[in-house]
Amino acid sequence: MPPEGNARPATTTKPRRLHNFIDGAYAQSAGAKTFESRCPADNSIVAIVDEASRADVDQAVSSARAALTGPWGKISLDERAAILHSIADLIDERAADFADAEISDTGKLIGPTLNGEIPRGAMQFRVFADIAKDGFAMAPIASQTPMGKAANYPERAPKGVIATICPWNLPFVLSTWKIAPALACGNTLVVKPSEETPMTATLLGAVMNDAGVPPGVYNVVNGFGAGSTGAFLVAHPDINAITFTGETRTGAAIMAGAADGIKDISLELGGKNPGIIFADCDFEKAVAGTAASVFHNCGQVCLCTERLYVERVIFDKFVAALKAKAEALKPGNPRDPATTLPPLISIGHREKVLDYFKAAHDDGATVVSGGGIAQTDGALVEGAWIEPTIWTGLSESSRVVKEEVFGPVCHIQPFDTEDEAVAYANDSDYGLAATVWSGDSTRARRIASQIEVGVVWVNGWMIRELRSPFGGFKHSGIGREGGAFSLDFYTEIRNVCVSEG
Repeated sequence: MPPEGNARPATTTKPRRLHNFIDGAYAQSAGAKTFESRCPADNSIVAIVDEASRADVDQAVSSARAALTGPWGKISLDERAAILHSIADLIDERAADFADAEISDTGKLIGPTLNGEIPRGAMQFRVFADIAKDGFAMAPIASQTPMGKAANYPERAPKGVIATICPWNLPFVLSTWKIAPALACGNTLVVKPSEETPMTATLLGAVMNDAGVPPGVYNVVNGFGAGSTGAFLVAHPDINAITFTGETRTGAAIMAGAADGIKDISLELGGKNPGIIFADCDFEKAVAGTAASVFHNCGQVCLCTERLYVERVIFDKFVAALKAKAEALKPGNPRDPATTLPPLISIGHREKVLDYFKAAHDDGATVVSGGGIAQTDGALVEGAWIEPTIWTGLSESSRVVKEEVFGPVCHIQPFDTEDEAVAYANDSDYGLAATVWSGDSTRARRIASQIEVGVVWVNGWMIRELRSPFGGFKHSGIGREGGAFSLDFYTEIRNVCVSEG
């Protein structure tokens, strides 16, 4: 584990050199192009990364295609599951290395990274290995029709080569969320991490080798989207399916690119998530839970809450309490356990968030808290810091209320009736997640069932059961993953019909 406090700098002092990982080996890009990866805590260069050329993508896909019919395609489900458990064990053994890489890339806080996200990534390999063992087999179906008596044997087969395109906000958690079930189902992978956060996906290649994963099963190609690695991968004719997490506009471009090859897609896209707080809630719990859902990871989680609707009788009290939570957050060295506010992912993303700050001002928002750049000192002044920000007083048609900001922000609106709260919550192009806080469980369930989103948390937030379905309504995505729903995406189903007379 990195030393505590400020004994260690925010980032590694010497930039790492990251190659692509293809056919079980790290190799320099055929195109010889590189790009910089910077730590947002102080904007220092932490890695020089090879940008995969079209030739590199071709090699990665060919390697993955060959591995499908090679050793990986010949081992049993039990053997695959055992390998996935070995991967999980090795991640646990190297947790400090993965955490160090993740913090260098993202500026994430040491506690949640080392004690939460890295163990969650390891756990996903174990969980999906066991889900596959329990749910891969399908029950036979006996039939008697005028055409004859038969036994039907539905069976799952790997979908093939999966393009896995990962976001920058939770790089390790969200890449392993896709990698683990894909491998459990017998597929091979070409992974493109975000250009902002390439380290942990690259580091995972060494773990794959040590766990006994055959060459070609897991490949990593680094680069950008349009006109670069991502576009080459999406359009590749030998890719069978694409799974993507990220912003909605990119998802639409991927969907268009996948159309020519009739590739299956799973898209987990943006959100503008509502939270509804009733006066009969457990007030302290609702404030603490809402603060987490707004400000966690500097608001850079697709499940974060950016629209709050608070019953009028407690509106002023709630706004004041959430303001206190926001102003207690402390920016600083992400490796210092005392730091409670990480930076945004980049200076560029901060410019986008600051543009929303200006839009809120122009629309006449009342700034309850924040509204500017968070103050830091030393090398951190060069980082992508932003203040947790709370607004009131905006119209529901304001850009800030309608569009996903992806920062530590929320707008708070009072409501008077259940129907009004539900109408506010559903007045969005997005439909990913929501929270409902109420002491009346019957009402909370009634409200939850009316909200047009993929997941509703009642009196809690970010409680994730990996066997449950996950995905969004409307512009928040297509398809569901998690548990048996992941098996459905990562496999094809054939039916073998055996005539018995």
